Amino acid sequence: MPTTAPDSNALNTSDACYLALKARDARFDGRFFTGVTSTGIYCRPVCRVRTPKRENCQFYRLAAQAESAGFRPCLRCRPELAPANSAAAGSDVRLPWSTQDASFILARQAANLLDEPTLWSDGAPSMADLAHRLGVSERHVRRIFETHWGVSPLQYLQTRRLLMAKRLLTDTQLPVAQVAALSGFSSVRRFNATFVEHYRLQPRQLRQSDSAGTPPSDTSCIVLKGAYRPPYDVSAMLSFFATRQIAGVEAVDPERMTLERTLSLTAAGQTQCGWVQVQFVPDRCNVVFRISHSLSAALPQVLARLRALLDLDAEPSAINTVLLGDFPDSEGLRVPGCLDGFEQGVRAILGQQITVRAARTLGTRLVECFGTDLPNPTIGLTRLFPTPQVLCLASGEVMGRLGIVRQRQRAIQSLARAVAHNGLVLQPGVDIPATLAALQALPGIGPWTAQYIAMRALRWPDAFVAGDVALQKALGVPNTKKPRQAVESTEAASQRWKPWRSYAVVRAWATLAAPAAPAAYKPAT
Repeated sequence: MPTTAPDSNALNTSDACYLALKARDARFDGRFFTGVTSTGIYCRPVCRVRTPKRENCQFYRLAAQAESAGFRPCLRCRPELAPANSAAAGSDVRLPWSTQDASFILARQAANLLDEPTLWSDGAPSMADLAHRLGVSERHVRRIFETHWGVSPLQYLQTRRLLMAKRLLTDTQLPVAQVAALSGFSSVRRFNATFVEHYRLQPRQLRQSDSAGTPPSDTSCIVLKGAYRPPYDVSAMLSFFATRQIAGVEAVDPERMTLERTLSLTAAGQTQCGWVQVQFVPDRCNVVFRISHSLSAALPQVLARLRALLDLDAEPSAINTVLLGDFPDSEGLRVPGCLDGFEQGVRAILGQQITVRAARTLGTRLVECFGTDLPNPTIGLTRLFPTPQVLCLASGEVMGRLGIVRQRQRAIQSLARAVAHNGLVLQPGVDIPATLAALQALPGIGPWTAQYIAMRALRWPDAFVAGDVALQKALGVPNTKKPRQAVESTEAASQRWKPWRSYAVVRAWATLAAPAAPAAYKPAT
């Protein structure tokens, strides 16, 4: 790594940004963008073009800020591929999570909601929708957002839509009308006008002219790319999924650095089923996504779920500032996510108080009995995980024959009813306290299961499974006959790791001599 790169936490000045730009350091990818006044283009820090002169550079934390200033995205480094911006994640500072910074937290939450396509049924949230979710007025959202990010929520949302459109135009052969709809535009006319206004190109011109950085053509699927900030422990992430894979649903190949699995989700009121594959390219800090054509109507949602599955938008520099002193040599560990929150909830219930292998066996039996065949299956991927509607009606007698005890049967069916009929949503961007309370109100779901679901499915970085015996062992909490005392001791030890306690959990588990061998309440999903 070039020695001219600044410390990964030091981006407080434009000079530091310029040093990072000269170094082409992937640790800063997505943390700022460079507008070049001599060309009118803005780039990622990792852009391979010749470094512009310092006097021609202007630096922005958000792509929306660069576009608002009149810059167009680079066709070579492609800003739409950058990891989620640190401004939205608030990662340059350690948030105290207090009312002292309530306005910043609100602005960050608003940005996170605008970045989360799975929360909006039609992919196009209005300011009224956003304000309602945040519990404030539209005027207050606009004022706070513009104060902290320098652009309006609509400008931020429009940039996100345009960059998604640019990505789909460059990497797929989807019709322009479908690209416009997937990107959140209500009409092709409006999409064309906005694209020309901001990028000075017709959408079809971009598709015809841009070949740099395009993934290899593959007619059997849709191929897209993503990026992450190093360090990233790819082998640890793939090993986590490999030890928990359910036959027919998932397949991990550590040698090829690939993870494949089936997926079913609802988009525009219709259920879409298919398969996805992710392949890591560590030397470029990239991931290649291969997505079956049957999921083309839900590409933004699929991409968001894949990024959450692999925790691609994490900020290692911010996390390591808090955790590295207690967990050395753990810089690249990420929190494994999931593709479906309900599935993750069921697997968390199945994994209560049993080994990883036993939980995987139960999961396999559940899929074989209540899952459905994948239309157009591929080698190794043949089954879809059971839906909430199916498990609501599952026979207790049949589940018992699978080896699922009655307590877990009740918990699974209660969770299924809550998701299918009572509006419980298990995905990033939801109200964390309310969702945790709703989960713990269900029979058979206690604090450990709820926190584990929050960590894996809700992507809450501060989830903490204090009752986990393996975690207590890793942290050196003394054995006691009073479980509550052990939980309190574990909670007390965790306070210095806020707001990154989910990452602390993963790093603590990794310190065990045999991290895959669970004790009571060791996650098995």
